[in-house]
Amino acid sequence: MTSYLAATATVGNPAANIAIFGLFVCVTMVVVIRASRSNASAADYFTGGRGFSGPQNGVAIAGDYLSAASFLGIAGAIAVYGYDGFLYSIGFLVAWLVALLLVAEMLRNTGKFTMADVLSFRLKQGPVRTAAALSTLTVSLFYLLAQMAGAGGLVALLLDIKTKGGQAVVIAVVGILMIVYVLVGGMKGTTWVQIIKAVLLIAGAGLMTVMVLSKFGFNLSDILGSAQQKVSEATTKGVASRDVLAPGAQYGGSETSKLNFLSLGLALVLGTAGLPHVLMRFYTVPTAKEARRSVVWAIGLIGAFYLFTLVLGYGAAAIVGPDKILGAAGGQNSAAPLLAFELGGVLLLGIISAVAFATILAVVAGLTITASASFAHDIYAGVIKRGKVDEAKQVRVSRITAVVVGILAIGLGILANGQNIAFLVALAFAVAASANLPTILFSLFWKRFNTTGALWSMYGGLISTIVLIVFSPAVSGSKTAMLSSMDFDWFPLSNPGIVSIPLAFALGVIGTFVGRDREDPVKAAEMEVRSLTGVGAEKAIAH
Repeated sequence: MTSYLAATATVGNPAANIAIFGLFVCVTMVVVIRASRSNASAADYFTGGRGFSGPQNGVAIAGDYLSAASFLGIAGAIAVYGYDGFLYSIGFLVAWLVALLLVAEMLRNTGKFTMADVLSFRLKQGPVRTAAALSTLTVSLFYLLAQMAGAGGLVALLLDIKTKGGQAVVIAVVGILMIVYVLVGGMKGTTWVQIIKAVLLIAGAGLMTVMVLSKFGFNLSDILGSAQQKVSEATTKGVASRDVLAPGAQYGGSETSKLNFLSLGLALVLGTAGLPHVLMRFYTVPTAKEARRSVVWAIGLIGAFYLFTLVLGYGAAAIVGPDKILGAAGGQNSAAPLLAFELGGVLLLGIISAVAFATILAVVAGLTITASASFAHDIYAGVIKRGKVDEAKQVRVSRITAVVVGILAIGLGILANGQNIAFLVALAFAVAASANLPTILFSLFWKRFNTTGALWSMYGGLISTIVLIVFSPAVSGSKTAMLSSMDFDWFPLSNPGIVSIPLAFALGVIGTFVGRDREDPVKAAEMEVRSLTGVGAEKAIAH
């Protein structure tokens, strides 16, 4: 392993890697500046003026959704754990059916800018908007944490920065760039960055997939066989003797491990329909029909990409080897860049690395604008000012919030540096599935649902998820934990979804029956008609 680590110091050409990435930043910054010229109102800044078509928004959703976790984390998880790593891909993809069938069109018909618009439509504005905004900020921070950790790991590999201090500087630079994108371009600029990035990412992954397949005579069985042989030969980091073609390499062996897998699956499948930055994308299209089209496009593109990750992950195991991946700076997250270097040398590594950087930048920009818009529109304008605030002030507050969120994300990203980013994103999904999804579904489909039920569900889901994560093996009690030197992991599962999601649904029901508040039946009827038919939605959005 020592000899390979020495080799990783010269993987690719650092100057070429940075030059290609710099070119991407320059091109996208020009796009963002051009897009910002038409940001004349809050609707322009928060939703891009609702001027994107279904296919355009579908590509942007794919750009938002295919994060560093999808490209770096899943490829690495498959390379090391095989079948169990691919379960991330399956969970992330199946989740879109929940979003398509249950929430996409109805949210677009009912809302204006944010998730809180929908949740507070027939409930008490102040407390519900506050809870929804806090949930949005929490999910966004968890997701941002994962992307920042990905940035640190990727640059550690490309520039051979092994010190935590050096990687922290890189994470800070990514955070600053993210803040600039959001401050200058708003949702319109961010959307174009995501479209460009999605095209580059899917094309790059597709090219690498073809190259891996051609290396093995386009025979997938040969790739799988070679991967299993490489894993059997591995002698480091406990990888040896694992069967990566069957379930159980990561989540087998004990009842706790199997429960952990079930918990992870629940979080992945139910989390997407509660992710604020994905839900906000439904407001960037002019009609509910376009919202549906955008989700169909997103499913197609995301599905194709996840099939690519299967070939890339097993290809990395077969060509690079899991021991070399784990031994490289960046660990599991370095599988895709190392595979690119083996397949196409310095040029392909530079291109794929730039794409990975672009992936991180685009996703963190989308998350930041979602978090800042939620605070400005829901807490500042909706709660503090009670709707009596002009659009210019909303946008100004949103920009200030973007800076604060960016600084927080940088700090948390430095703390989480070194973790598998697919796993970190799964924690964000658990928060979204627990704190947001039950309230969204109850608001849309249950007439009796009231403010007490909403608050119990949102705060109960949010608090229980965070508490269980803090006291889980993900944070302490193991060598791979965030705080490896400490030990307070009394909750045995790394992902809390199996406890927190049913609890949030139950709290929503109990709170509704316990609470004495009765919502306005006229408002409830209006919400039902609007969510199902779209009647009245365009007029409300115009105002």
